[in-house]
Amino acid sequence: MKVMETHIAGVKLIQPTVFGDARGFFVETYQQQRYAELAGIDQTFVQDNHSRSRRGVLRGIHLQRIKPQGKLVRVSRGAVFDVVVDLRPESPSFGQWYGAELSDDNGYQLWVPPRLGHGFVVVSDIADFEYKCTEYYAPEDEATLAWDDPTVGIQWPEHQPQVSAKDAEGAPLAAFRA
Repeated sequence: MKVMETHIAGVKLIQPTVFGDARGFFVETYQQQRYAELAGIDQTFVQDNHSRSRRGVLRGIHLQRIKPQGKLVRVSRGAVFDVVVDLRPESPSFGQWYGAELSDDNGYQLWVPPRLGHGFVVVSDIADFEYKCTEYYAPEDEATLAWDDPTVGIQWPEHQPQVSAKDAEGAPLAAFRA
């Protein structure tokens, strides 16, 4: 397993080891001791989620404020451009974003620490997106950053993505300073 640090404290791009031959492949997508030792992810996961979306669908940018979720995310089919935004007001990288392509071809995972915003846009015909969460989903606690906030300036590969009504109503970055 290879762990790559990013410019946002705590955010890690992870490349699990894949064992393959003519029959196919095997990959360990999570092992508590190894992820704690090599990636510093020493948290308990309480919920696994799986979504399927088609090309151009953008989900996010979400976080929970009072019960923040850490997320270990990956794509089991297709490809997405995955984005993390630092929404910790005390952080030196507040308002900065990091993006990476996650796909079934590259096998990358992304660790999104609690209190950071997360979203993705599908860049393949269809994508199955899977994530492990460190806290239960609480819809009343969810906040949404505007996916197109110009002060954040995310360089999305899809210029006119399909977003839900909730995501279209996302708040500006300034709302996350307090």
